[in-house]
Parts: sequence; C-alpha cells; structure tokens
Amino acid sequence: MNHEAYRSYHNVNLGAQVAHASPVKLVLLLTDGLLEELVRARAHIEARRYELKARSLDRCVDMLNGLSSALDIEKGGEVSENLSRLYDYCAERLYRAGVSLDPAIIDEVSGLLTTLRRGWQGMQQRLG
Repeated sequence: MNHEAYRSYHNVNLGAQVAHASPVKLVLLLTDGLLEELVRARAHIEARRYELKARSLDRCVDMLNGLSSALDIEKGGEVSENLSRLYDYCAERLYRAGVSLDPAIIDEVSGLLTTLRRGWQGMQQRLG
C-alpha cells in the first residue's frame, strides 16, 4: 500500500469533515484520532519501538490538551470541570504508561475515552 497516498487522502478527507462539523462532531473527530493514536502507542510499546512510542504518546497528550482547551468552564460548569479533570487524569496516566512501558495503562485510558465518546455520540444523535 502506498502510505503517502493514503495519508494524503486521509488529510483531505479529514479537512472536509472538519470544515462542515458541529462542535460535537469536532470532539468526536478528535477523540477518534486520539483513540487511533492510542492503538499505535500500545503497539509501539509491545514492539519495543520506544522512540515511536514517545512520539505517539506526545501526540495523544496534545490531543487531550486540545480537548481540554476547548472546554468552556463558565458555560459548561461542573460538566466542563469534570471533563477537564478526566483529560488531565488521562494525560497523567499516559505519562505513567510511557515511563513504565505498561500497555494496560493505555487500555485504561482507551476505555475511559471510548465510554466518553459514546456519550458524545448520544449527544450528537439528540442534537441531530
């Protein structure tokens, strides 16, 4: 497979999705990207590709920071505060996974984010 062609297609497709996305859809897109990167990070740990693991986990933390920075604490109140704490917790756990090389920690974070993603999907369905 031509990875460069796939990456180019993926970037164009993602750009088109983002251009027409609602705020909830943007959260879902970012969460999907984060979950995909967590799979890669886990695989890098298992394959002992430590430099790639570090880059992958850095990307994950960047995405978590992006999700956190998009929160409006004033309007979102307690829900936004709880999401912020959850994103911080996930980032801390990913740091721990990188240091300890423990894929189970990545599984924990993936599980939390998958559950959260289902909640966002439900919201998107209710909003139309």
